Amino acid sequence: MKCRHCQAALALPMLDLGSAPPSNAYLSADGLRAPETWYPLRLLVCEQCWLVQTEDHAGRESLFSDDYAYFSSFSTSWLAHAKTYVETMRKRFNLHSRSRVAEVAANDGYLLQYVAQADIPCYGIEPTASTARAARKLGLDIVERFFGVELAEELAEDGRSCDLLVANNVLAHVPDINDFAAGFACLLKPHGVATFEFPHLQRLLEQGQFDTVYHEHYSYLSLTAVQRIFAANGLAVFDVEEHPTHGGSLRVFAQRADFNHQPLSERVAQLLQAEAAAGLNRADTYAGFQARADRIKNDFHAFLIDARRQGRRVAAYGAAAKGNTLMNYAGVRGDLIDFVVDRNPAKQSQFMPGSRIPIVGEAALAQARPDHIVILPWNLKTEVMAQLGYAREWGATFVTAVPQLEVS
Repeated sequence: MKCRHCQAALALPMLDLGSAPPSNAYLSADGLRAPETWYPLRLLVCEQCWLVQTEDHAGRESLFSDDYAYFSSFSTSWLAHAKTYVETMRKRFNLHSRSRVAEVAANDGYLLQYVAQADIPCYGIEPTASTARAARKLGLDIVERFFGVELAEELAEDGRSCDLLVANNVLAHVPDINDFAAGFACLLKPHGVATFEFPHLQRLLEQGQFDTVYHEHYSYLSLTAVQRIFAANGLAVFDVEEHPTHGGSLRVFAQRADFNHQPLSERVAQLLQAEAAAGLNRADTYAGFQARADRIKNDFHAFLIDARRQGRRVAAYGAAAKGNTLMNYAGVRGDLIDFVVDRNPAKQSQFMPGSRIPIVGEAALAQARPDHIVILPWNLKTEVMAQLGYAREWGATFVTAVPQLEVS
C-alpha cells in the first residue's frame, strides 16, 4: 500500500486490531440472521510525510451509507462546543448577513443551526441521507453529496463560495485527503478561512486511545502531516488551537495559499516543535503502541469476566463507534455485557456490529439496575455520569477502559 497523501510505500506498522465490521454498521433484528462483513483493521505510518492511516479495504459509500446512525446533536457538550465556536468565529472574522458559511459534513445541523440563528447565510454539505434529512428539518439548506474538488468547483461556479468553511471531525474520514483539501481551496473566497477540527494523533499515542481506530477513520492526524497535506493542495495553515473534545483535538485554521492574508500565529511553530519533541516524526515512537492497546484490552476483558464470575450485571452506555472497536478487539459479547443504552432513537432496537449486543433506551437501566455501567464514549464521561447520576441510588458504579481501567 502507498501513502494516501504522498504515495510513498508504507512499511512501518503501528497497530493491528485483527478484523472487525465497520463500527457504524449497526444491525437490525433481521440483520442478525445474515452474515456480517469484517475487514482487517491495521494502522500504518508513512515515514515520508508522517501521516498515520488505515489499510484500504472498504470504500466510503459502504461506510457512510444512507442509514448512517451517528447524529451529533445527542451530545449536549458537543452542542455547547458548536455554539461557542459559531460565536467565536463570528466575532473573529466579522461574519454578518452578507457573509456565507458552509459546513462540510454538516451531519444533523448541530452547528449550522447556530449560524442560521445569527442571521448569517449558510448551507451544509452532507452525503448521508439520514443526517441530511434531520438537518433539513431544522430548515437548513443541505447539499447531499461527498465533498471534493468536483463539487467545490460546481458550487463556486454557482456563486456559493464561502467566507468561512467548517470541517469538524471529517478530515480523518476521507479516503482521498488530497482531493478533499484541494476542494477547500476551490470553494473559499479569496479572503476566506477554513477551520478543521480532528482528534490529535499525539493524544492518541499518549493516552492509548486505540479505540478511536476504525475503518471510517482513514487518517490519524498531526499538525506535522496536515500542514504538508494542505501546502500541497493550495492551503496555508495560519493558526492552531488545542481543545479537549474527543479526548484531545486540534482546530487548525487555514487560508488560500495564493492570498495568505491572515497573520501567522506563533502557535503553529510551537505545536510543530511540541510534536517533534513527542517523536511524531520518528519511527521508534510508534513501536510500542500495540503493547499498550493489548494491555488496555486485556484489563477490560478481565474486569468483565471477574464481574460475571461474581454474579454482577454489567450494562454499557453509548453505542459509539469507539465502543465497537474496543468490544470487538476484546472479544466481548452478550455474555459479558447485557445491553447498551443510547439516547439516539436511530440506534435503539438495533444491535452492535460484531458483538451483536442489543441497543436500548435509557429506561432499561432503571429496570435492570446493573451493578456496573461501562461508558463506551469515555470522552463524554463527565456528561454521562451527571446524566445517569440516579444509578448511584442502587449502588451502580461507572467504568471506563481507556486510557486505563477506572471504576468510580
